[in-house]
Amino acid sequence: MLSKILSVTGRPGLYKLVSTNKNMNIVESLSDGKRIPVYVHEKVIALSDISIYTESGDTPLREVFKAIKEKEGGNQVSLGSKPSGEQLFAYLSEVLPDYNRESVYASDVKKMVAWYNLLTEHQIDIEEELSDEEGANLEEEGTTSEEEGTNLEEEGTTASDNEITAIEEISNQETGTDKGKEEGA
Repeated sequence: MLSKILSVTGRPGLYKLVSTNKNMNIVESLSDGKRIPVYVHEKVIALSDISIYTESGDTPLREVFKAIKEKEGGNQVSLGSKPSGEQLFAYLSEVLPDYNRESVYASDVKKMVAWYNLLTEHQIDIEEELSDEEGANLEEEGTTSEEEGTNLEEEGTTASDNEITAIEEISNQETGTDKGKEEGA
């Protein structure tokens, strides 16, 4: 599930991927539920791609979240409203004792704890992973699941037909062909 949870540079909080397009993604804020577009030029990273520097290499954020969940018993982390750097590093050393003290900053730990609390608040399973097949479908098709496309077809929406026609027209304009010329009319 962490592969669908995104951090967008310059925007607070975390976002759930709703749909993808050629030029943008539609994401939904976990904080307030508002949907917003995120364009190609904006830096977006999935939580599944984030790691924490350790002395023995990198530890995926998923593993750190699992350790936090185990320590807290599935509850949120409570370090107070404005924990000091010392408090943050003391907490991290309990959860991930071999973190790299030169490469990990207090702001990183604070953000990680805030993300964990947000995921816990919205009951998002940090241990659930996409199968290789589902991940390949996400990358190839740009959709969150094959079922969504099937449901649209079953409902008989005309929006998808209009979108296909618009895409064909754009494609024809780019290649310099005309639909009438191709059909021989």
